[in-house]
Amino acid sequence: MLKKVLKQSAPPDHRPQALLDTESFALLCKALGHPARVKIVKHLRETDRCICGKIVEILPLAQSTVSQHLKCLKQAGLVKGEVEGLNICYCLDTEVVEKFKKMVESL
Repeated sequence: MLKKVLKQSAPPDHRPQALLDTESFALLCKALGHPARVKIVKHLRETDRCICGKIVEILPLAQSTVSQHLKCLKQAGLVKGEVEGLNICYCLDTEVVEKFKKMVESL
């Protein structure tokens, strides 16, 4: 989604890069605005890849609720998902995570 925000924005001559960065930063912060999503990101950072069922095991939430949190993280661009048979395997998008770290450092 972060990449989509940058692509869907008005042409560069109409919107300064600082505004795009601010919007991207806010989108990422919003995605991390729930404790369950923070736990998911931490777990994915530690394990590198994880199947949704394993994520459900670490959280005291229903599978459908975990799926909604993963959807939010995917829309923000923090998480990528790959279908593997009947399962979806998730991992962090390290490029987006690094960009987010730089945004936080620049505050």
